[in-house]
Amino acid sequence: MKNYKIKILIVLGLIMSFSCEDYLDKAPESIIDQEVAFSTFDNAQGFVEEMYALVVDYGTGAHTFQDYLYGDDAYGNRTWKGSYQIDNGDLAGLNRANYSYLTSWSNSTYGTSNASTTQNNISRRPGLWDGSLRGIRNANMVLASEDLMVNLSQEEKNIILGQAYFFRAFFHNEIMKFWGRFPYIKEVASGEFTPPRPATYKECALEANEDYKKAIALLPVDWDNESYGQKTLGENRGRLTKGTAYAFQGKNLLFAASPLMHFNNQPGIDTYTYDTELANMAVEAFAGILKLKDQGRYALASWANYDEVFWKTPTPTAWPGSTEFIFAATGGDKTTLQRFMTAGVDRAIHGQSGSEIVSPTHNFIYNNFGMANGLSIEDDLSGQYGPTTYNPLRPFENRDPRFYRWLIVDRDVIGTKATIPANRRTAKLYTGGLNRSTGSDNQPSTTGYMHKKFYPRSDDGELHSIWNNIISQYVGMRLHMRLTDVYLMYAEALHVAKGATTAPASYPLTAEGAINALRSRAGIPNVLPSIVSNSNKFMDEIRRERSVELSYEAHRWVDIRRWGVAHEEKYRRKTSLEFPQDWSSFSDNLLVERVCEYPKHYWIPFEAKQTRIYEGFPQNPGW
Repeated sequence: MKNYKIKILIVLGLIMSFSCEDYLDKAPESIIDQEVAFSTFDNAQGFVEEMYALVVDYGTGAHTFQDYLYGDDAYGNRTWKGSYQIDNGDLAGLNRANYSYLTSWSNSTYGTSNASTTQNNISRRPGLWDGSLRGIRNANMVLASEDLMVNLSQEEKNIILGQAYFFRAFFHNEIMKFWGRFPYIKEVASGEFTPPRPATYKECALEANEDYKKAIALLPVDWDNESYGQKTLGENRGRLTKGTAYAFQGKNLLFAASPLMHFNNQPGIDTYTYDTELANMAVEAFAGILKLKDQGRYALASWANYDEVFWKTPTPTAWPGSTEFIFAATGGDKTTLQRFMTAGVDRAIHGQSGSEIVSPTHNFIYNNFGMANGLSIEDDLSGQYGPTTYNPLRPFENRDPRFYRWLIVDRDVIGTKATIPANRRTAKLYTGGLNRSTGSDNQPSTTGYMHKKFYPRSDDGELHSIWNNIISQYVGMRLHMRLTDVYLMYAEALHVAKGATTAPASYPLTAEGAINALRSRAGIPNVLPSIVSNSNKFMDEIRRERSVELSYEAHRWVDIRRWGVAHEEKYRRKTSLEFPQDWSSFSDNLLVERVCEYPKHYWIPFEAKQTRIYEGFPQNPGW
């Protein structure tokens, strides 16, 4: 996405501190002449561009960018990384550490130049907390300057305001996902500013919903079709649209309806109990973008073309996402993005300097990646749904096709070229194998699996390696939102609101139909009627489908928290798969039992100085 370059943004300097009050009251843009900033469309859009640069890319947004999977889905043995602190229940440590995308990097510099493609700049952009607070302030500055936009046409004014309304809601949502209920700030702070912390997450979510509705009314379906979009014709893919706003409106409402937010930290949380009113509202929002899909604006990627969503692009500089693209963070230098792409594979195979492996956990794979018959392993072994197909002595056979597409297991072919040493042509992930970690390093797999979802391969199926160097042809990225996610959230919200088999008046698709569309793409059978008819069981299938389809895309930690299950034993355990070279036995080995108590470890605590700014801003429970 091309950046508008205007001189008034050059003065944006350092982020001053990590204090909410400082961001809201002492931001450096106070030296900008407000009338100049909004006197023309180019100037106004230039100011808006900074908000795009503040969106954190979870996959590359921190110094240790390979450490971006914070749920039960991956394991790393570096004790100074964010995932290690979360596993050990030290969520307060995330505020002290400087290695997570959630907070910020010390010595962080900031300015529009940091949206450039240099590695130093991209690694020093602000983290989610810092960037979101600044984004909220910038959005409020735009909205407060509407009367100054006298030289803008009505359609130019609409697009400026539409982006600001979206970003005000989006940046609040980013904070809310991790810190919980947060004041909804709708003014540019001046002097004493003490907004009370709302009593419920729902209050803030409903405020965000109003902003998303305003954004939907003002944003275009496609920038390329608008007069103001002609200046950047063909380079508008990352810009906000009506579809983007519908998708995030629905996400905001579904998250607010989810069990964690619905129970509001109170005892007795039930993972199957949602706020049905909010779920109904979420369905209506998702129906908006699904209607745009029917008009040809979006489409589910086919199984044959699915790699185009994650890494395969027509040119080295193109954004992946294919027809599913809805929204992603901007920027990212090529080296950093390629390190992200290789972060699931042993460095000895890919040879990408600076990359460290993020090992998929056996527990996550066993519990979610099911069988070719469409059943989970648990249901397959139960014998209640037909003949058992899972063999504990052949755990890699008869599995869901996505298991083979996105994971590397022992004996998988890495490459067949004559230049590849014979002992490197297949994966050796058995205990003690060439691609297994000894525990003292972080390059080979710790768990017995590698993941290749973002990992390029040649047209003949050979994986990228130091002997088959094709990664320079592609730049992958983690998407904030894609159409598959919309289908999954629509199914979850609709099942809560109306059940599995009833379509809303606004869109002719049932929750069952949405899930089966994704399963059909992967070539596995529809959900069995006996499972569909059991409300809780079907919800389990929706969640399992989400876990597989969005695996390794950084949704997992948020999902197991909002579902209110993160403290259950099943989600606390991280395991490896141990087996000898001859596959004569297989057993899971406990790597770590995560420390997680409800509700303490469901929300990151605010730094103490945040809660001492004024009375009425209580700390998160347990801290």
